[in-house]
Amino acid sequence: MTSNSFAYNEHSAGGEATELGQEATSTISPSGAFGLFSSDLKKNEDLKQMLESNKDSAKLDAMKRIVGMIAKGKNASELFPAVVKNVASKNIEIKKLVYVYLVRYAEEQQDLALLSISTFQRALKDPNQLIRASALRVLSSIRVPIIVPIMMLAIKEASADLSPYVRKNAAHAIQKLYSLDPEQKEMLIEVIEKLLKDKSTLVAGSVVMAFEEVCPDRIDLIHKNYRKLCNLLVDVEEWGQVVIIHVLTRYARTQFVSPWKEDDGLEDNEKNFYESDEEKADKRKRTYAMDPDHRLLIRNTKPLLQSRNAAVVMAVAQLYWHIAPKSEAGIISKSLVRLLRSNREVQYIVLQNIATMSIQRKGMFEPYLKSFYVRSTDPTMIKTLKLEILTNLANEANISTLLREFQTYVKSQDKQFAAATIQTIGRCATNILEVTDTCLNGLVCLLSNKDEIVVAESVVVIKKLLQMQPAHHGEIIKHMAKLLDSITVPVARASILWLIGENCERVPKIAPDVLRKMAKSFTSEDDLVKLQVLNLGAKLYLTNSKQTKLLTQYILNLGKYDQNYDIRDRTRFIRQLIVPNEKSGALSKYAKKIFLAQKPAPVLESPFKDRDHFQLGTLSHILNTKASGYLELSDWPEVAPDPSVRNVEVIELAKERTPSGKAKKENPPKKFYSESEEEEDSSDSSSDSESESGSESEEQDEEGDSSGDSSEDSSSESGSGSGSESTVNKRTAKRSSKTKEKGDSDDGEKENEKSETSESSSAESSSIEDSSSESESESESESKSRKATKEKERNTKQGRNPVTKDVSLLDLDDFNPVPTRVVRPSVPVLSPSLIADLEGLNLSTSSSVISVSTPVCVPVKTHELLHRMSGKGLAAHYLFSRQPCIFGSKMVSVQITLNNTTDRKIENIHIGEKKLPIGMEMHVFNPIESLEPEGSITVSVGIDFCDSTQTASFQLCTKDDCFNVNIQPPVGELLLPVTMSEKDFKKEQGMLTGMNETSAIIIVAPQNFTSSVILQKVVNVANVGAVPSGQDNIHRFAAKTVHSGSLMLVTVELKEGSTAQLIINTERTVIGSVLLRELKPVLSQG
Repeated sequence: MTSNSFAYNEHSAGGEATELGQEATSTISPSGAFGLFSSDLKKNEDLKQMLESNKDSAKLDAMKRIVGMIAKGKNASELFPAVVKNVASKNIEIKKLVYVYLVRYAEEQQDLALLSISTFQRALKDPNQLIRASALRVLSSIRVPIIVPIMMLAIKEASADLSPYVRKNAAHAIQKLYSLDPEQKEMLIEVIEKLLKDKSTLVAGSVVMAFEEVCPDRIDLIHKNYRKLCNLLVDVEEWGQVVIIHVLTRYARTQFVSPWKEDDGLEDNEKNFYESDEEKADKRKRTYAMDPDHRLLIRNTKPLLQSRNAAVVMAVAQLYWHIAPKSEAGIISKSLVRLLRSNREVQYIVLQNIATMSIQRKGMFEPYLKSFYVRSTDPTMIKTLKLEILTNLANEANISTLLREFQTYVKSQDKQFAAATIQTIGRCATNILEVTDTCLNGLVCLLSNKDEIVVAESVVVIKKLLQMQPAHHGEIIKHMAKLLDSITVPVARASILWLIGENCERVPKIAPDVLRKMAKSFTSEDDLVKLQVLNLGAKLYLTNSKQTKLLTQYILNLGKYDQNYDIRDRTRFIRQLIVPNEKSGALSKYAKKIFLAQKPAPVLESPFKDRDHFQLGTLSHILNTKASGYLELSDWPEVAPDPSVRNVEVIELAKERTPSGKAKKENPPKKFYSESEEEEDSSDSSSDSESESGSESEEQDEEGDSSGDSSEDSSSESGSGSGSESTVNKRTAKRSSKTKEKGDSDDGEKENEKSETSESSSAESSSIEDSSSESESESESESKSRKATKEKERNTKQGRNPVTKDVSLLDLDDFNPVPTRVVRPSVPVLSPSLIADLEGLNLSTSSSVISVSTPVCVPVKTHELLHRMSGKGLAAHYLFSRQPCIFGSKMVSVQITLNNTTDRKIENIHIGEKKLPIGMEMHVFNPIESLEPEGSITVSVGIDFCDSTQTASFQLCTKDDCFNVNIQPPVGELLLPVTMSEKDFKKEQGMLTGMNETSAIIIVAPQNFTSSVILQKVVNVANVGAVPSGQDNIHRFAAKTVHSGSLMLVTVELKEGSTAQLIINTERTVIGSVLLRELKPVLSQG
């Protein structure tokens, strides 16, 4: 009896229920040995008895065990009637578990679930938020159209619930109801609109997901909530972040103009700096000004690149790729490379996206080339993708390294990967002409490989390469003809036959013999090979009929009766075409032209070339086909829609704008530490100190309105781009007057402090773009004295009413993004200081032909002077500020930043013994009494390098230690930019010919052929000034050496065929040749 019962259990579909009963019985019955053989009915009865018990402990124990079974994937649906009875239990723990069970099985047991619907409705008003949310989840899981009105009512009530958790579940229920009854769309959109206004981070992700499912085309719902979503983004849960980022990406593409013309507009302005005053008036028309809301989105998503969730990082990466300026998109490369340490599934998706990116912008991933080297443990799909990326990144500079790497891959035991490597070598050979012959020779060597698959793939690739230059490689074709006896792979045999047929006139002795051999084995060949044998016979019949006429007819007779109809059709076609008879048409006259026509060389392209029209990170991009539900990214609008639609009216608006000094006095501390400030991506200490000092100096002017712009509520008040520009103009004009007052009040300070003050004030023209420069150029004692002066100024201004609205330093990023390099505006639209005004005046009124100008570009790259480990906690970095040195006209100005990384004070920091070459001089900074723990200070030194790149060696000392350090200048930093006319340039150039002229021909990357890119690249390397040119293909730059004042004239002349001539004229021929050597690779690379 028991054996029959056991057999029945084994045979029936109740195996899962058997396991369920076993576990229940083994816990309840003391005689566990008999539990294995008891019937299903008995086991379920045991659990049911526990659920029907009067004791809550037994019910709770049963529910825990049942939920545990569900978690393991076992079927517990038979217990539905017994569980649903407990839905009205007064024990909250039991009720929670019952709802978890019901959410899982309500869709399967709809009839039984409907019986308890009144209980669910009552639970919607339960005091416990978890019960209310669970009841709504169960209700929305019952997929019966008859309860749609009840669900709709429940969702509306839950959307107004005080608990954000319940409102979150209401957003989830919207999607379920929409899939059940799409006719409810309009009512659901009203609920979505209401929930979008919710300020809770718990709700944001879920409601945006509901928006995506129900009404993704209703962009107007996002307008008023755009800034709020940007500010909440960092605090939303990870999967909510992914959804919100994708929605905001689509939104940005419809509401903002393209930022990809930003660099061109900026460079046009810089060029105008050196042209006539009349052209300066037109520059604003061409300037691209990023919308503050556009900048807000880019700035608030940047911290998420550090997320531990790969989906979030991928979402931010696609956002930067699709909507950020190209100059800022490079920051995503490091984060994407970091994801390659994840599991293979994540690697696959990330590599797919990198492969697409690397086609358009190679420079983003070139620094991480080694991260894409193949590991032996990688699966084949990952290896293939890495090969694809390496091919995309290959250029003249790194191809030799990559080819050595590919040689190793060819020997891999993974034959599919080895074959893919050979294809990769072929693509590199076609893309980089310098290595075509090298690759071809390497592939010919592989023809002697023992592995047939490697040989076959090599043959196919060689065939494609020989199509490009067939006349030069007769020997290779002969060598491949010999391989026909050993190669058995059909594709390779067909490729060899095709090559011999195309070049039959170049190998007249070998081709007929190959045809003879193939005629012998024709019947046993693959169909692909047979077709090529027929083609070879036809070509030889037309070019060498004396030797091959009978052989070709024999092959045609064999093909006439072949089993494959393609071969039979081809045979009939060829016979009519090449063997003339009465029935032959006019085509037979042109048989030779048809068969021996010049074939175009194949283009070996990346399989990822056409994927860029899909949004990165989507399923459609991975599959390379449009998936269901995919929403295409729209093109950038030519003119941005009205930005005022994103403005939100704030109730306290009138109170904030009251001009009375007392009313404003209470607001600043609250608004200074606003949410937006805390979310701002600038995290370094120098930026923070800049914000504090800037706020103190302008507190009375900026208290109400300016700081309010950065807070979450009033960030929506910012107007259009033109309004923002005028606001910045007013603000900067105020700051310039304050800078003058500050300079007057500091007359009594030390000489060093005076010099640093003038240095920072002259550099303040770039403070809008680089918020950390001012803080780094001030010492602690200096900042204290300035604070005291500012306090006095503030007291004198206490009674004044500000007329114009200012924008605080915290919001400067909204108007001027901080790029990787600080490019100054060529002509200051606003004079930030008196010194800058005077400099601008000198440029326009000076009677001298050649005069020193302000630098076009100041690189922010720092060089390590002293590592914190070597310096026992003292770290030092230096950069070349490209400013005239205040210590001497022949000296180069160097800024040194000292950091105390220890937890103790470092005292008496000074420069000790100097070990300088003959003639070199150095002006040191005044000793620093002490540097606080984690403190930082920036000082200036002047070094006369005597127009050479020799190293300046000296000792950086503290109270206890001395450390040997070195500063070696790049040749471009030994120059000062000068301005001159084109006529003067040609005149000076004519006097510096012969031995004073150095030139070279370079191959310029296509993307470097624009004037703006050439200007950017040249000024990044050397501190030179642009000279206006009347010809579009000639770019001129001028500078003079700091020590001797010798002119340095640089000319870049673009020629046809991607070539350019680089000419340098100077008396200092050594510096000229070194500069030429440094400029060549910069202009060549992409």
